This record gives sequence, structure tokens and C-alpha cells, in this order.
Amino acid sequence: MKAVSALAAVRHLLDTGAVRRGDTLLDSSSGIYGYALALACHRYGMRCHIVGSTTVDRTLRTQLAVLGTEFEQMEPCADLKLDQKRRVARIHEILAERPGHHWMRQYHDDIHYLGYRSVARRVREETGTDRLTLVGGVGSGASTGALARCLREDSPEVELVGVQPYGSVTFGSEHVSDPEIIIAGIGSSIPFGNVAHELYDTVHWLSFEAARSGSVDLLRRHAVFAGLSTGAAYLTARWERDRSPGRTMVFIAADTGHRYVDTVFADHAEATPVDRLAPREVSTPEELALPWSRMRWRRRPAPGPTGRDTR
Repeated sequence: MKAVSALAAVRHLLDTGAVRRGDTLLDSSSGIYGYALALACHRYGMRCHIVGSTTVDRTLRTQLAVLGTEFEQMEPCADLKLDQKRRVARIHEILAERPGHHWMRQYHDDIHYLGYRSVARRVREETGTDRLTLVGGVGSGASTGALARCLREDSPEVELVGVQPYGSVTFGSEHVSDPEIIIAGIGSSIPFGNVAHELYDTVHWLSFEAARSGSVDLLRRHAVFAGLSTGAAYLTARWERDRSPGRTMVFIAADTGHRYVDTVFADHAEATPVDRLAPREVSTPEELALPWSRMRWRRRPAPGPTGRDTR
């Protein structure tokens, strides 16, 4: 998924003269985007420098090395907020040392929206319906935001459902902590400029426990081996589908399951069957509770620092 975005972004930078072949592109990543940027740099003859989260595993580090990526990894840290802040701080240090590097700013530069237009076109062609609901992890905001904007050009009634982890500031859940693993790729401890809150109709918050159930069920039921971000989106899409049988659900499967073998799939017997799970309906972020909550966002702007709408 991220490769679509990274390829288009790098191609745009080259076409506009913002960078030249041989330049170094720099960014921070919890895993998937770093790999995508490395692939794009390899394709277009660029150098790549990634500051990675503590969650990046040996398999991905090896792939980055094969692609010639300069990779730095943060020291182990259970705090998502601290991990992200340290990565951003390191980015600024590198830029001060090497001002010729180009910071891709995947969280704040809307060039990362560009690659999804072709994906939206394919979704429109294959579903053939205006009664469409798109479900996906919010993360940087680029994939769900771009797809929703493109699809709504022809079908304004397309609905967008965002998926978040607890502890993310993006939709005001920073006051609720998940005792297990934070699903870093779909949330954030800092505000992201690429998240357009006014695009989202509904938001679901899922814990590690709930997302694991989705990932395990997706493998058992559909033979799709995917990670926590995908498990969370799948579980959300199943629930929304059952409540809106007249709509077509499309969910984004953002990650594979390889780096979750030990943390998710090894304990598959402990996963709660998905039919036993349902979200708690809330009307404000203050009402959020583990393991799963749902709120009608109604295309409102970003929440204030306390989680309340600032309108």
C-alpha cells in the first residue's frame, strides 16, 4: 500500500526538480513506509536513509540492507509517544548534520496523497456502486484521506471509517492506554498534518486484543496472513457490514503478518472469537473504553487538546 504512495511522491519530486537522482531521501517510519521509500529510491536511483521505530524487526532490517538503505533504529521503548518523539528529534539532528538530505515528511506533506488516485479508480471500477464504505487505519492520514477524496469526486455519499489504536492523539484517545502492544502504524502520539479529520464519518478505536482477534480470524477464515493494522480494519469492516447490508465494504489491508508471528499468531489460541466482540458506542472521546469503541465522527474538524471538538 505504502509503495503506491512512495513511488508517486518520489516521481513527483524528480519531475518538479525538488530532488535529483543520487540525492538522499530521509524519513522516519515504524516499518511499512520505510520499506516502501527504500523500494522507490532503489527504482529511481536515489539514496535512502530511514530512522526506524523500535518495532522494526530483523526481516525488515535485512530487506532494507539489501536495498542499500542507511537504517537507524531507536532503542527499545514501550512508550509510543517517546518512540515517535525520539525519531523526529533524530531526523532534525540528521538534517542539521547533512542539510542536503530531503526530508519526505510522510506525516505532513500532501504529496503522499498522489499515488492513491489510481487505487481509487480501481476501487470505483471493481465495486461499481455509489453505496460504498471505505475502512482503514488512519495513521498518517494519506491512504484513507486520499482514497475518500478521490472517490467522493464522483460519489459524495462514499463513507469513510477510520481505525485508531488507544493512546493516539489524532482523534483524542491519548487519555486511554492499551496495556498490550500499541498498534503504532495506525495512530500517533503527535499531530499529523496529513490527517483531514473532516473526511471521516465514523471512527473505531481497537485494542491489541481486538486487533489480534481480527488478524487470527482473517487467516483462519480467508487465508490472508496480515498484521494488526489489517486485523483491526477487517474486524471493523465486518461489524459495519453487518449493520449496513446494503453497502459495499472495502477495507485496507495495510500490512503482512510476518513481524507479528511471535507477538500475535503464536498466541492464536488466546484470541477471542470475533463473533463475541462488539464496539462500545460513545458520543465523546471521554467515554472511550477498552477493548473497542465506536463513535460517529460526522466529518467534524480535529479535536482540541482535551479531546473535545474545537468548533
